[in-house]
Amino acid sequence: MASERFMIGLFSHEDNLLGAVRALREKKLEITDALTPFPVHGLEHELGYKDSRLHTAGFIFGLTGLLFALTFMTWINTYNYPINYGGKPQFALPSFIPVTFELTILFAAVGMVIVYCVRNGLALGRVPRIYDDRITDDRFALVFAIDEKRTADELNAIRDVLVEHGVAEIKAKEFSDDDEVFESSTIRLNEESK
Repeated sequence: MASERFMIGLFSHEDNLLGAVRALREKKLEITDALTPFPVHGLEHELGYKDSRLHTAGFIFGLTGLLFALTFMTWINTYNYPINYGGKPQFALPSFIPVTFELTILFAAVGMVIVYCVRNGLALGRVPRIYDDRITDDRFALVFAIDEKRTADELNAIRDVLVEHGVAEIKAKEFSDDDEVFESSTIRLNEESK
């Protein structure tokens, strides 16, 4: 029975989250994931993420669509089924432009969606890990893997930084391969003071 454990720090406000991320990065403490209910401006830079190469994939798929459209229409009009339209040329590039444009956009859009889903592990039938139900509602979360690489001192340092930056709640969660879908165990480490 393989299982994975995580420590989750829940924040009520995005500024507290950004402050905690800065402090954790300064202390060289590894953050497994950051989850927010809406996009937080500047979070990707604070986490040290590099720019996405999705636009490069879009260009390559668009170029593939363009070449496919031009090649297919040229083959049909010049070799497969050539028709004489009142003496007009068989290879009439201006008349190919609308279909070429549409296939370029189609290939780029569908290709980028597929690359995005594959890159982010969004396969059909895949069950996501839900660290806390409130993350999609009103909470911001920092997730830290608890494994053999993390020492107790490191976990205490993470906890101290989170408390220093106004964490609302700290809890641990364990996911097991043998559990039912969405089943996991939660241990509360720190309750929000009321």
